[in-house]
Amino acid sequence: MLAGVAMANRSLGDGLPAASRWDARPRCATCGGSGRVECMCNRWSDGDAGCQTCAGSGRMPCRSCGGSGTGRPLPARLIVQNQKPPPPVSGRRDGGGFN
Repeated sequence: MLAGVAMANRSLGDGLPAASRWDARPRCATCGGSGRVECMCNRWSDGDAGCQTCAGSGRMPCRSCGGSGTGRPLPARLIVQNQKPPPPVSGRRDGGGFN
């Protein structure tokens, strides 16, 4: 059993999160589906290794997909119109309240 898991891990080692390998959602165009992009600290020329955002890895979560690696669905605007209230069920004409 463990040999099968190890073999599957080696064959699928493309650097992508598992969800983006088997999910039908499109990959993020910014990070290519990895969910991580180059950290801003890599652009500084002071020679430091990493920052608090990337914890020294030099990679931070993608801002376009939030680190999921898949494209985010576009928000949709729904327009709901109120309908007429239904007619009263009881045959009372006094409003059906307690007196």
